[in-house]
Parts: sequence; structure tokens; C-alpha cells
Amino acid sequence: MTRAPPRLGALDRAALLGIAQAAVRARLGLGPAPPLPDRGALAEPVGAFVTLRVGGELRGCIGTFTSAGSLAGTVARMAGSAASEDPRFEPVRAAELDRLEVQVSVLGPRRPMRDLEELEIGRDGVLVELGWRRGVLLPIVAVESGWDSTTFLERTCLKAGLAPDAWREPGAKVELFTE
Repeated sequence: MTRAPPRLGALDRAALLGIAQAAVRARLGLGPAPPLPDRGALAEPVGAFVTLRVGGELRGCIGTFTSAGSLAGTVARMAGSAASEDPRFEPVRAAELDRLEVQVSVLGPRRPMRDLEELEIGRDGVLVELGWRRGVLLPIVAVESGWDSTTFLERTCLKAGLAPDAWREPGAKVELFTE
């Protein structure tokens, strides 16, 4: 079960951003791995996504709902993976670092969506799973794209390689989460 995210203040959020940036540099061989705190909110086992953009264009986004370790460690792993392992993109290059925008999303617990009215654009992210296919979109994606709830669900299905209306299938699992 996904734990509720710890309450993070501005200093904690800044520290997570610094950890993510350092992890990208380390993955590129341009610096050491970031030091990770062993106590406090950043040491709790919580899931996270890290999104990388260059000039506003997506360059990588990797995350996990379950954490095998601390939030800080999860952010470091996801940042490194987003920089070099997102199969949709070529790895981030050192020449892009000056323009690299990093966003860290700390995830709250997932909850089943029973009715379309439960999905609130701007608050909720979506996970759609059917068979072995799974798609996840963060809350900001619907906001930036100007989608309504139905379009958000359809696009999450497409990301999973499913038909747009697969979220309506009896065997489909649709879950919502906040960040």
C-alpha cells in the first residue's frame, strides 16, 4: 500500500530538487551521487516521479508508486532513470544541463475511481491498468493540455497502449492519486 506523503516544507522541496539535479549530473558522470538524508520527511518510504524538460519539451519522466527506500533515494533513482532510461527519449546530454528543468512529484496513496465525477482535473493523477498494460499521467498533464476528465482518461489509456475507451472495460482498474 502506498503511504501518504509526508508534509514537505519549502526547504524539503528544495532539497528534493537539488537531489534530483545532482542525480542527473551523477548519471551523466559529471559529479558525485547526492548525499541522502537518513531521517526526517525525506527519509520516509514514499513514491515519486521525476519529470525532465529542456526548453519546455519533455525529455524524460520516470516514477514509482512504491518506494524500496527513502523518498530522497527514490527521487535520486527516478531522476537518474528519467535522464537515461525513459525509452521514449534519447538520454539527456551534458550540453542540455544548463537548460534542464526538473520537476519532482511526491505521490499520495492511490484510490479506486468508482465514478467519473470523482476525477478532479488539477488535483488528481490517473493510473489505468488492463491486463499487463499500464498507463500513468500526473495531474499537471491534464492542466497543461486543457483536457477534461474523459480526455484525461482516454489519453492515459493511449499511453498504456490501450484503446481510448479501455478505462470503461469491466476488467480495467482505474485509480486516482494526488501529489
